[in-house]
Amino acid sequence: MVETRSLVAAIQAADTMVKTANVQLFDLDFVGSGIVSAIVSGEVAAVKAAVENGRETAEQLAEVISTNVIPRPHDEVDKVVEKVIE
Repeated sequence: MVETRSLVAAIQAADTMVKTANVQLFDLDFVGSGIVSAIVSGEVAAVKAAVENGRETAEQLAEVISTNVIPRPHDEVDKVVEKVIE
């Protein structure tokens, strides 16, 4: 995931991530106060490459709050992410 303080930067990061590697856009999560997370899923190596390129792209447009890759998240974590996104 790439978390930015800008919708435009998050959309650009998401676009870059799906073009960089074989990943699927899971969601754009509107956290609040202008913070938006672009979340992708896929194989670990592909997600790592996608997140790194997405971060670099988003940094050119706005503040990047954080990035993170969770390799093979536990089913319970997936449930929490899905609830947050709803």
